[in-house]
Amino acid sequence: MKRLPITPLVAAVPLAVVAVFVVGAQWLAPDATTQDIYTGVTPPGTDGHLFGTDQLGRDIWQLSIAGAGSAVIGPIVIAIGSMMLGLLLGTLAGYIGGGLDLVLSKYADLLLALPTTLIALVVAGLVDGGYWVTVLVLLVLFSPTDIRIARGAVMAQATRPYIESARVLQLSRTRIMFRHILPNVLPIALATMLLNVAFALVAMSALSFLGFGVGPGTPDWGRQLSDGRDLIGQNWGAVVVPGLLIIITAAAINLMGDWLQERFEQRGAQR
Repeated sequence: MKRLPITPLVAAVPLAVVAVFVVGAQWLAPDATTQDIYTGVTPPGTDGHLFGTDQLGRDIWQLSIAGAGSAVIGPIVIAIGSMMLGLLLGTLAGYIGGGLDLVLSKYADLLLALPTTLIALVVAGLVDGGYWVTVLVLLVLFSPTDIRIARGAVMAQATRPYIESARVLQLSRTRIMFRHILPNVLPIALATMLLNVAFALVAMSALSFLGFGVGPGTPDWGRQLSDGRDLIGQNWGAVVVPGLLIIITAAAINLMGDWLQERFEQRGAQR
C-alpha cells in the first residue's frame, strides 16, 4: 500500500485553517473591530477573551481571524501576477532571444539587484499609496525571479525534438511558444508561485508593521504586530498570536512549494 506523503499533509492543515479564516471571517469574527475602550488591554483568558484584548478593547483572536484576508489575499495576488508577467516575458525572452532577450534580462537583473522591501517602502511612501498600490509595487519587484526561471525553462524546452518538429511543420512562433512550450514550463512556474506567496506574505506584513499597506484600524497581522508591540508586558497575545500566524502560514506555504518543486523535478527527470 502506497504511503501518503507527510510534507503536504502537514502543510495542508494550517493552510486549510487560514483559508477558513479568509472565507468565513465575517461569521467567525463578526465583532473583530468592535471597540471597548472601557475594557482596554486585558491579558489572555479575561472575560472570555481567549488571547485577551488590545488597547482599544478589541478581541485579539477575532482580530487575527479578520486580519487573515488582508494578510493573505494581497500576497496571493502578488504571486499570481508575478507568475503571469514572468511567464509572458520569460517565454518571449527565452524563445525569441536576440535584443529582446538582452533587454528583458537586464531589466530582471536590475530589479533583482534592488532591495525589494526597501524599494516598496520608498515608493509607497512617495505616492502615499494604500494596500493595492503596495501590492502592485511588490508584484513588479517579484517578477524578475519568475522571468529568469521561465526564460531558463523555455530555453531548455526550445532544443527538444518536439519543438524542432513543430518548426519543420512551419508552425507560428506564437503557437509554438504558448501551445507547446508554455504547458511544459507551467508546473515549474506554479511551484515558484507558491514560494512567492510566502515571501510576499512576509514582505506585506513587514510593510504593514511599518505603517504602509493597510490603513490604521484595519485588521491585518502585520498591523497587529505594530499595534501590539507596546502591549507585550500587559498582554503577550497581542504580539504572539499574529506573529505565530505569519510564521506558520509562511512555513506551510514554503513546505508545499518545495514539495511540489521536487515532484515536478522528479517527473522531469523521469521523462
